[in-house]
Amino acid sequence: MSRNDEVATLLEEIADHLEARDVDYKHKSYRRAADSVRAHTVAVETLHAEGGEDALAEIDDVGDAIAAKTAEYLEEGAIGELEEFREEMPVEMDALTAVEGVGPRTVASLYEALGVETLDDLEAAAEAGEVREVGGFGAKTEENIAENIPFARESRKRSLLGEARPTAERALSFLDARPIVEQADVAGSLRRWRPTIGDVDVLAASDDGAAVVDAFAEWDAADDIIEAGTRKASVRVDGLRVDLRVVVPAEFGAAIQYFTGSKAHNLEFRNRAIDRELKVNEYGVFDVSELGSDGPSDESDDVSELDPDGPSDGSGDPDESQRAGERVAGETEAGVYEAVGTEWVPPELRENRGEVAAAADDALPELVTTADVAGDLHCHTAWSDGEPTIAGLVEAAADFGHDYVAVTDHATGPGMVGGVGLDDETLREQLAEVRDVAADVDADVEVFAGVEANIGADGSVSVANDLLAALDCVVASPHSGLDGDGTDRLVAAIEHPEVDVVGHPTGRLLNQRPGHDIDVEAVAEAAADEGVALEINANPNRLDLRSSYVKVAVEAGATIVINTDAHRPGSFEYIRYGVHTARRGWCEPDDVLNCRDADDVRAFLEA
Repeated sequence: MSRNDEVATLLEEIADHLEARDVDYKHKSYRRAADSVRAHTVAVETLHAEGGEDALAEIDDVGDAIAAKTAEYLEEGAIGELEEFREEMPVEMDALTAVEGVGPRTVASLYEALGVETLDDLEAAAEAGEVREVGGFGAKTEENIAENIPFARESRKRSLLGEARPTAERALSFLDARPIVEQADVAGSLRRWRPTIGDVDVLAASDDGAAVVDAFAEWDAADDIIEAGTRKASVRVDGLRVDLRVVVPAEFGAAIQYFTGSKAHNLEFRNRAIDRELKVNEYGVFDVSELGSDGPSDESDDVSELDPDGPSDGSGDPDESQRAGERVAGETEAGVYEAVGTEWVPPELRENRGEVAAAADDALPELVTTADVAGDLHCHTAWSDGEPTIAGLVEAAADFGHDYVAVTDHATGPGMVGGVGLDDETLREQLAEVRDVAADVDADVEVFAGVEANIGADGSVSVANDLLAALDCVVASPHSGLDGDGTDRLVAAIEHPEVDVVGHPTGRLLNQRPGHDIDVEAVAEAAADEGVALEINANPNRLDLRSSYVKVAVEAGATIVINTDAHRPGSFEYIRYGVHTARRGWCEPDDVLNCRDADDVRAFLEA
């Protein structure tokens, strides 16, 4: 298993300790490095083994100092500087900062004044009325901390995209129905369709911010009002925090660009603007050629964060220096990008993976859309662990608008428990029924008979070769042994002559297990050579392949397939999560197998 997430978490802890000590700027460097390490497609331990600190320093945002600390951890099992920080301030930083309103600097203040080290310590101090006695705090702050501790205990994991997106869309529907709101959209990581998110960020344009906030605070879906000012409000809906910011319509384009992020994308974009004597911030694009400075700015992509110089309740005007210079764009997001000399960049691409340079050269990909997807090649029925009959699955696919669907129930084998998997004899019986349903179906849907076979630890496929040959679509997936390096087993499965698709290649379950590590370049090259498609499993619990791996696979010439792994008719709706993951991986329709018509798909499967 890759140690990237493990290392990234330690870098984030260093950043928290630096911020707690009020070290300017340095903590931001560690946070950017942590994001890059977590997203990197090669395991840090592999890089270290092959090239030492120099190889680690090749990761984006990882300089020599951070590379040295990473190497120290991989070699010694600890980072000396972090151990010193922990000794000086022995706090449960991650747990404490999960409490609403408690950041690293607050942690430091409470530790110095009250010796608070854990959530239990914080709860006890708040209940005893001790927090309000600390300088800079008060009764209201103490009350808010006490109220938010239980929620922090329950919600330290990031929320799944599939949980957060519907909540955000409910918020947008509510805002769109208000006549005083001219337009509204989601922002932050949710607009970029990241697989997990922190809070739901929503941006609205209106000339009456206070009225919008008042209406939002009365939203009947809100279980709790966290805070409400004149331009910002935060509520909880079904356990999720939803943050609203209201901006004037003339600045909506700049604000949505700014608060969509990512921070790395915005920094690259802002640097391009600076080279052109422009300043970009949440208020617009400004020509500062006569000022000799691009003025102050920050790197937020979270609408709940405070204005750099504004009051805590969001009231009042921001520092006018933020609007210094001649304003040349800001009303529309496309205008913001145009003013800086680039195409508009789709939100899914805004991760600083070369999209700014590509946009400047008019070289962005024509990204796949949900309308391009013509079918689903990984679905389950009641024969294994699905809900519908075979005929019911076909009818549901037709109702959804698909031109074809594959029946790919689980085969027995490694990872299949409780009688879920079908043995070869039962699969042969099912094959006959699939053929009968395909011949009798009234809907204009082509039906492929298939299976989801299991990939063993040695790369073997858990179904007899003659049966695999008789099937139209063979999906082979790892379901067991999902630790360590899975590269060899995947390559072996790809090289099996009857395998058409590798399903959820790493086997990850978001917020539950990371899945096994793979050398995605090796897997992608094998898939391209053998004519095997690599799946983006669109189930929001998986979203596997992850987007950074998808980009590598596309660049290697591998074919991608976006499947829902549907176990019930409603699961076809998951396709949008897979499509946006594909878009994050720079996929065009030609890269995706099930954007082809049924005849071309059959030709691929038979090749």
